Amino acid sequence: MSQIVTATRALHFHSPSLVAMAMAIALMVATSMANATTFNTNDEATHDHWQSMTLSLGGERHYRAVETHSYSDATLSLNATSGVCDLPWLEMRVTLEQQQGESRTVNLVPTRLRIDERPVVDTMAEFITERGDDGFYAHFYLSGLDSLMADMRQGEQLFLGFDQEEREPWYMTFSLKGADAAINRMLTQCESSGP
Repeated sequence: MSQIVTATRALHFHSPSLVAMAMAIALMVATSMANATTFNTNDEATHDHWQSMTLSLGGERHYRAVETHSYSDATLSLNATSGVCDLPWLEMRVTLEQQQGESRTVNLVPTRLRIDERPVVDTMAEFITERGDDGFYAHFYLSGLDSLMADMRQGEQLFLGFDQEEREPWYMTFSLKGADAAINRMLTQCESSGP
C-alpha cells in the first residue's frame, strides 16, 4: 500500500472543474473525517459479508454499512450522518504499516467502479491520510449514488480500478453478499435518528 501512496504523490490534476468538484464536496469529506477520531461503535449487526453499525461521539451520529470480508487490511463502506441521511458517501479504507504524521490529501485519482456486469462508472477518488490514524482513505466523487446503492443491493461484487499513471492500475474487488440488508439497516437507523 505504501507504494500506492508514493506512486500517487506524483499525479496532479489542476483542472478547474476538478477543483470545483472538490470544493462542492468539502462538507462531505469533512464529515467523513470521523475516521480519524475514535468513535464509540454501537448497534453492530452482521449481514453475511457486511456489517451495519452506529458510530457516536457526544451528540454526533454516523451510520455505516461496511464490508470487511474481502481483505484483511481494507474495508469498503457506505456512510450516512444523522440529519443529512440523504447525502451518504462511499469510502474505502486501507490499513497502513504506521500511523500517519499529518492529515493531507495525497491525490485525486481517476477511478473506475463496476458492479457485476453493469456499465463501468468513471469517477475520481480522493486519497486522504489523517494524522494519528493508520488508515489510507479513498473518498469517491459520485453523482449517482442512489443508483449505485440500488445496484449494490442486487449485485454480487463491486470492482474498483485506480489509475497509477504509467503503472498498471490498482484493482480491488469487494463482496456484496449481505450489502442489501446492511444498507437498508444503515439508512433506516439514520432516518429514524431524527434531525
